[in-house]
Amino acid sequence: MSQENVELVRKAWSALDRGDVEAAFQDVAPDVVFDQTRALGMDRSVYNLDEFTRLTRSFISAWRSVRWEADDLIDAGQHVVLAFTNRLTGRDGITLEAHGTLVWAFRGNRIVHVCLYQDRAEALAAAGLSE
Repeated sequence: MSQENVELVRKAWSALDRGDVEAAFQDVAPDVVFDQTRALGMDRSVYNLDEFTRLTRSFISAWRSVRWEADDLIDAGQHVVLAFTNRLTGRDGITLEAHGTLVWAFRGNRIVHVCLYQDRAEALAAAGLSE
């Protein structure tokens, strides 16, 4: 099942990169939790699906362009670790690059928890792995 989990994350991330928020979250459980408590910005909180969908749409609309690049996808059994780079272009043309790591947890074939980490080693440890 773990390779299937990797493919679910890959599919969701690809949908985000296309700007298709609905498709990005189609494989989440109704009670999914998005944990952004380690975020550096003002969006630091824990979100349910509706809240996180609104947050994601708001984030996308704030930029001229948003790229969601998967740098590394790591199969960790019931978890998938995704190291990513966001490449953002502001309305004024200024570009920004942001890096992070997400740990995705699964129940069956549904995503039940997604947690953002600023530190890759911390994310790997949360998924039961080491660098």
